[in-house]
Amino acid sequence: QVQLVESGGGSVSAGESLRVSCAASGDGLRTYAAYAMAWFRQVPGKEREQVAAMAAWSGATNYADSVKGRFTISRNNAEKTVTLHMSNLQPQDTALYYCAANRDGDLQLTARGYQYWGQGTQVTVSS
Repeated sequence: QVQLVESGGGSVSAGESLRVSCAASGDGLRTYAAYAMAWFRQVPGKEREQVAAMAAWSGATNYADSVKGRFTISRNNAEKTVTLHMSNLQPQDTALYYCAANRDGDLQLTARGYQYWGQGTQVTVSS
């Protein structure tokens, strides 16, 4: 099995910054660098949307248009962690943020492309 555990969510005011992290572990975890990692978010009544993703090995990234220039995804393969750095947060960024891993290593843009998921961490931005 592969476990993903998010941390770092919380409540902030508009314009502030926040960082959420995700640690991978488990008997089924292979070389962490071989996994593509992504952050998704979801609000009640809406589909889960990808916020940012990073491919295995190449480090190629993808960002949702709504967060470009404000969010940055990074990973530490030695520590088996992926982090989403969020700046200039806005109320519309309020959501439950999920970490996801794709064992095939390629950038997938939808939730279907990821086999492993964390439980989510709440980010709330007040105006």
